[in-house]
Amino acid sequence: MTTTHHLEYLPDRAAMESIRFMLSPMKGSVDDASARGPFDHLMANTPAAPGIAYEAASIGGVPGWWCLPGDATSHSAILYFHGGGYVVGSARAYRHFAGHFAARANVRAFVPDYALAPERPFPAAIDDARASYAGLVAQGFSKIALAGDSAGGGLALATLSLGVAQSRAGAWPRPKGAAVISASTDLALTGESIEVRADADPLSTRDSLSALASLYLAGHDPRDPLASPLYGDLVGLPPVMMHVGEDDILLDDSIRYAERLEREGGTADLHTWAGMIHVFPSNLTLQAANEALDSIGDFLRQQLSPDG
Repeated sequence: MTTTHHLEYLPDRAAMESIRFMLSPMKGSVDDASARGPFDHLMANTPAAPGIAYEAASIGGVPGWWCLPGDATSHSAILYFHGGGYVVGSARAYRHFAGHFAARANVRAFVPDYALAPERPFPAAIDDARASYAGLVAQGFSKIALAGDSAGGGLALATLSLGVAQSRAGAWPRPKGAAVISASTDLALTGESIEVRADADPLSTRDSLSALASLYLAGHDPRDPLASPLYGDLVGLPPVMMHVGEDDILLDDSIRYAERLEREGGTADLHTWAGMIHVFPSNLTLQAANEALDSIGDFLRQQLSPDG
C-alpha cells in the first residue's frame, strides 16, 4: 500500500477556518431527507469545469447527467456516484463537481440519480449502480472506471467488487479501477476515527451517520458487502486511489479499506490530507482540493488509456 500524508498549506489553513465557521451551525443536521434542498444547494455551488458540456440522459434505465469533454477518449467512461448518505444528493447538483473528474481525465463521466432512501432503501442504490454499469457496457463502453465521494465512494467500491465478479462470469468487461474521496466503506460505523475525530469534523456526527445508515438499510445487515464494501471480496480488484481529510470522522473507512485491499494482493494508493475535512476537494478555493483532483485525474486517465 502506498500512503502519502499531505501537509496543510498555509493559505488553506485560513480558508478552512472560514469553512469550519460556515459549517459549524450545520453539524449533524444532514440526517434525513429534509436536508435534500440545502445539501443540493451547497454542492451546486461548485464551479463548472472549463470545456465540459452537461447533458441529461438515461443509462440502463437510470436517469442522470453526462459530463462531456470536447475530445474525450472513445469507448472509455467514468461512472461517478454522488455522496449524501444514500438519502440526500442528486446527479444535477453534483454534475459540476463530477465534471472536474471528466476534465482532468479527459474522459466522459456519467452521474446516475441512483435510488435514495427512505423512499427506496437498500438494495435499490446498488441495483441502480449495477444497471448503470450494464447500461454503459450496452452502449459500447469497454473501459469503465468507478468514482465517487462519501456514500457514493462506498457505492463505487461495492460496484467495483461486483464488476470484477461479473467479469469473471463473462458478463461485463472488467472495471479498470476506482478513485474515491472520503469513502463510506463501513455502515456498521466501527472505525476508531468516528470517536477520535469527532471534535475535528465540522460536518458529521456519529448520530447523523447512524440516522442516515438506518434509513438506507431499513433493518438490513450493515456488514453486507453490497452496503459496506470494507467487508466484501477484495481479491483480484484493479487499482484503487483514495483521498481523505485527516479531520474527517470517516478517515478510518479509507485507511482500513486500503489496508484490506493490500492484504488481498491489490494496489491501494491512499492519500491523507492534514487539516482537511469530509469531501474537501469539492471546495476548489483550496490548493489541496486542486492537487487532489489533479492526482485523481492522472490516475483515471492512466487506467482508462487506450493502452491500459
